[in-house]
Amino acid sequence: MYPLKGIKVIEIVGLAAGPFAGMVLADFGADVIRVDKLSPAISMDVLTRHKRSISIDFKHPQGYQLVKRLICTADVLIDTFRPGVMEKLKLGPERMCKENDKLIYARISGFGQSGERGKYSKTAGHDINYIAVSGILSMLGRQNEKPTFPLNLLADFAGGSMMCVLGVLLALLHRNKTGKGQVVDAGMTQGISYISTFPYLLKQANLNFVNPRGKNVLDGGAHFYEVYETKDGKYMAVGALEPQFYETLVVLLNLSPETLPEQYDESSWPQMKALFTSVFLSKTRAEWCEIFDGKDACVTPVIEIEEGVTIPPVPAPILSVTPALCAKRDGPNNDGGCADGIRKHNETTAEELVLPLGRDSKSILKELGYTDEEIDEFVNNGVVGIATEENEDNLKSKL
Repeated sequence: MYPLKGIKVIEIVGLAAGPFAGMVLADFGADVIRVDKLSPAISMDVLTRHKRSISIDFKHPQGYQLVKRLICTADVLIDTFRPGVMEKLKLGPERMCKENDKLIYARISGFGQSGERGKYSKTAGHDINYIAVSGILSMLGRQNEKPTFPLNLLADFAGGSMMCVLGVLLALLHRNKTGKGQVVDAGMTQGISYISTFPYLLKQANLNFVNPRGKNVLDGGAHFYEVYETKDGKYMAVGALEPQFYETLVVLLNLSPETLPEQYDESSWPQMKALFTSVFLSKTRAEWCEIFDGKDACVTPVIEIEEGVTIPPVPAPILSVTPALCAKRDGPNNDGGCADGIRKHNETTAEELVLPLGRDSKSILKELGYTDEEIDEFVNNGVVGIATEENEDNLKSKL
């Protein structure tokens, strides 16, 4: 039994944060239905595994009624539109939570529904803007360089998706006790601020991040928490924070501990970094792996994604009794365990990462009680799109 089996989720099509939140819920057994726009195409979103797709024209009166009916049968709704959009569509939480009082209405937005930073709440933005406003971007980057943004991982996926999933799970627990749903407001800016509690408190307590950016222990200032290039142009990651690990590191680098300055003598860090740089350049990554493998020096190779990461990555965390579905992108009724279907990046084809829009429209409408004649009428009137096998094959052939 999967932990979320029996939970029906409606995911209103969006970018990054919403689809990943939906995928996490689907990975652990929820029946996630993507409500896609009406289009004879394939989704360019790769976060679609274990989901079903229904393609609807929201603006058509019958399309609106269909979306409303879907939401009324759902346990969870994921909304990734800007604040106010769902209200304009007459599908906002005030209306829909009255229609379905068990509904958990999860909203992911950049600055929160009420405005995490006031004036920004209704303006456009992306991950880089949200981490900028949160304050965390100012702490990321090298000394004397401009702040460095870590792809779109922090706000979209950590502060947005995962905080949304946490909110949904907490709301489900509350619903089990009371029978009532609620609204989950997952603002990415607030989420990334919460995730950044540790560095904020370190800075406040004058324990770290008290120096300018790039001159502290964890941001590239220290020689013992750094990435070093090897002889073959690859890299090794060093994180020897504790004295015992640092001592092992120094010995394995064939350096004499008694001739070196104290580990936490900040004035010596530039000199030590130059020394470590030259030492690591003397051997290949494979040679350093031979030296450090199995040793408690907190030194590991920087593995390139094509080398060691399974695509798709295995769902986490691993549960001993109620595991996630397998990592392959299959439908919601897949009964494979999470150990199945795990393959390397270069073994996953583009065809397996696409979802034809409206692939499951007919089966979803039948579940809602519509007849074949009514479904045909929806298709003929341009209310619903249905992906045929022929159309699907044509679309995939263009990849």
